[in-house]
Amino acid sequence: MSLNKVQLIGNVGKDPDVRYLDSGVAVATFPLATTDRAYTLANGTQVPERTEWHNIVLWRGLAETAEKYVRKGDKLYIEGKIRTRSYDDQNGIKRYVVEIFGDNMEMLTPRAVQQPAGQVQQPAAASQTASVSAESASDDLPF
Repeated sequence: MSLNKVQLIGNVGKDPDVRYLDSGVAVATFPLATTDRAYTLANGTQVPERTEWHNIVLWRGLAETAEKYVRKGDKLYIEGKIRTRSYDDQNGIKRYVVEIFGDNMEMLTPRAVQQPAGQVQQPAAASQTASVSAESASDDLPF
């Protein structure tokens, strides 16, 4: 038995880039930053903050949700699998790309709720999340 599961909480680095395949299937890609805070060891050694960038790939309903609601700076929870692919660049050098194929996404940034009178009101609970799962997709992924 093997397990390929990733859980990330981070901030979106740029608005999602959404493409539609000829079959109409949506694919969204965007970078997600996770940051380990700086700290000091007991002996006084300072360990600096470290940010990792993750390439997120979402399909179908998740991609459409990202297109409508996800913006640069938003905090997201992403759950998915690590996928590695390779390609040859312009100079013929083999390059590798590590991507996170998301199966589940929760939006952790509270959204303002529009009122009919045009006033903006924050949600009552700052911890409200919107959750979408790829499991609701009706057909198989094209790979």
